[in-house]
Amino acid sequence: MQVTDNKRLATLTLAALGIVYGDIGTSPLYAIKEVFGSTHHPVPITPDNVLGVLSLFLWSLLIVVTLKYVSFIMRANNKGEGGIIALMTLALHNGDPASRRQKLLIALGLFGAALFYGDGVITPAISLLSAVEGLEIITPAFKPYVLPITLSILIGLFFFQRRGTASVGALFGPIMVLWFAVLASFGALAIIEHPAVLAAVNPVYGFNFLLGNSALGFFALGAVVLCITGAEALYADMGHFGARPIQYAWLGYVLPALLINYFGQGALLLADPTAVENPFYLLAPDWARYPLVILATVATIIASQAVISGAFSITQQAIQLGYTPRLEIQHTSDREIGQIYLPAINWLLLIAIIGLVVGFGSSSNLAAAYGIAVTGTMLITNLLAIAVAVRLWSWSPWRAVLGALPFIVIDLGFFLANSVKIPDGGWFPLAFGLGVFILLTTWKRGRELLHDRLAADALQLKSFIADIAGSGIERVPGTAIFLTPDPAAVPHALLHSLKHFKTLHEQVVILSVSVFDVPYVPDIDRVEVRKLDGNFAQVVVQYGYKDEPDIPAALALCAEAGLPIEMMDASFFLGRETLIPKLKSEMAYWRELLFVAMFRNAGSATAYFRIPSNRVVELGAQIVL
Repeated sequence: MQVTDNKRLATLTLAALGIVYGDIGTSPLYAIKEVFGSTHHPVPITPDNVLGVLSLFLWSLLIVVTLKYVSFIMRANNKGEGGIIALMTLALHNGDPASRRQKLLIALGLFGAALFYGDGVITPAISLLSAVEGLEIITPAFKPYVLPITLSILIGLFFFQRRGTASVGALFGPIMVLWFAVLASFGALAIIEHPAVLAAVNPVYGFNFLLGNSALGFFALGAVVLCITGAEALYADMGHFGARPIQYAWLGYVLPALLINYFGQGALLLADPTAVENPFYLLAPDWARYPLVILATVATIIASQAVISGAFSITQQAIQLGYTPRLEIQHTSDREIGQIYLPAINWLLLIAIIGLVVGFGSSSNLAAAYGIAVTGTMLITNLLAIAVAVRLWSWSPWRAVLGALPFIVIDLGFFLANSVKIPDGGWFPLAFGLGVFILLTTWKRGRELLHDRLAADALQLKSFIADIAGSGIERVPGTAIFLTPDPAAVPHALLHSLKHFKTLHEQVVILSVSVFDVPYVPDIDRVEVRKLDGNFAQVVVQYGYKDEPDIPAALALCAEAGLPIEMMDASFFLGRETLIPKLKSEMAYWRELLFVAMFRNAGSATAYFRIPSNRVVELGAQIVL
């Protein structure tokens, strides 16, 4: 049994290497280069500066990644699931939905999720550009081809998404094992030649660098943060692998490899300051640079794949929780639940990334845009973690704040250092994130407004059943299933059906869907059935925010509760509302127009809930917002 458990742990650890650490694992391609060779406030290459910056790299990785994420934040998991959405749902636990604090937590969580999309756009762009730019080191003749090659790889990557990663995912782990081994090997060779660089382990060098170069040290933090980009992925991917494989992979392999490579690049700069042109590739001997470019490109493709998959996953969670319209979701694997593909998100990301690559033109220019999204998300994670510690762990507020304060100070320093780069590119993730945030909050508020309008005219189901009991309305064979957000009210589609057809089906099911703030709901709790008079029944189908909705499969479980439903003899009745915006409503008119546009372009409930389309009847209604 112990052997089996150890084998499974080793397998999960290898898989985590391939998925979780692609982003942070490709940071050596550009992080040191941006500190000393950036066009924005480059740090002069002197022994004290090199040792000071390396010390900042080391202690940033130890404090922010190891201590904050691996040791602390991973404790705040929602039944094993991590990520900004999971953290937000934990922070909202047992809170008053109408309170200002609850609304603030929702806003923070949604803005953190919006910044994640900004990170998802920048990561593939900067990583792939950095990898392909290695060709310039081999020979300047390749320089005109860097952008075309990068764009070709990006387009191929996004066209490949529809096929899923199940078939090639098994290769990700071994490739990243090789990648980190190469990082450590080239770094170690440089350290052996200049071992004095190991003195940077002493944090005093980092403090002296910041104190002795107050302005320049502050600006340097904006590039130092590049070494911890991808830290959120450790937390976000908990649900796929569990905490232990991620922690073991980090402490036992990834962290040492990264540190050895960073220190190796520092040793190279001490020996040859002209290597600042691209210290990562210049660590390698001439014969190894072509293979290294190929390996780096593959590693950055894997890193990009992980970020793209993360964007798909977070969108699915947002749909379930009611923050975005329904979108087409394709399942690319019969065995892996998380293997999904969202065409709309895929093409949106591709267009944005192509615009970034063409607009910024180089990894150095893109670096100015990178840190703001990462540090913004990290700050929000701290604030949500405080709420989780108070509400779920029963910490006192002062203890929670004091516990998070060191991380807040560090993340705030990184954020402020990156804020000065807003005119140089930092505006992009902020603008992109703000746009996504407006879409998320507009959809949520619009759905609330629509629900209020429908509820104002709704009839209570029990009184309706009593009223029609002796009316002599003809009942026809079969089962009618009416989808509604409120199981206690009469669905508008039912009233319209009765008005037009003057009949009711022999069995009438009022069906509603509830999504809870847990990742998954077990099948035993999937449906709640309540039989009513007149052969009516209320059915509530319950999902977690990572469950994949399947109404026919859920209805098959009703038989165990004494409500057998023959799908071939059932018809689904759905309401299709036409929304009309109104001036001086509870929502700004421009947001009403935006919500109406989103509502019109939302995916159909039929496809989203996997309802057979040949069994669906849609009945329309006009609603004034």
